[in-house]
Amino acid sequence: MPNSFRAKPYVVKASPIHGKGVFATRMIPAGSRIIEYRGERIDWAEAQRRAEQKGGPLNHTFFFSLHDGRVIDGGRRGNAARFINHACEPNCEALEHEDGRVFLYALRPIARGEELSYNYALIYEGRHTPAVKRAFACRCGTPGCTGSYLAPNTRRKERS
Repeated sequence: MPNSFRAKPYVVKASPIHGKGVFATRMIPAGSRIIEYRGERIDWAEAQRRAEQKGGPLNHTFFFSLHDGRVIDGGRRGNAARFINHACEPNCEALEHEDGRVFLYALRPIARGEELSYNYALIYEGRHTPAVKRAFACRCGTPGCTGSYLAPNTRRKERS
């Protein structure tokens, strides 16, 4: 009888980028769907309340924003996807499907032992002050590292 069970293509372990990370346990071909980002779905007000309750800024959570304004809190009923770290030149991308489910896909072939990453491109509405930039500092180490996992602030300066 053939074994229909196939081991997951990843494992969670300590990361040189930050805390825990997710690493390929075998070669993952480009375009492969790797993992769904799971967790409790909440509204933005609840996400902010939870972040404040933990005493930390929103960048130190497992929140994933959805197109409909809700948030997936990977810290509650989440899975290994919450440990995939940010990189400015990632090997994965997160795509939200029409049903609101989010999956991570390989952008290119990923070698066994390589850490999985995607670009968080976090939106921060306030000024990108030095303190804010430090709070959202990137440690990915890629050649094109921007030093932050914030999306560029596109707010235009008001004219007088």
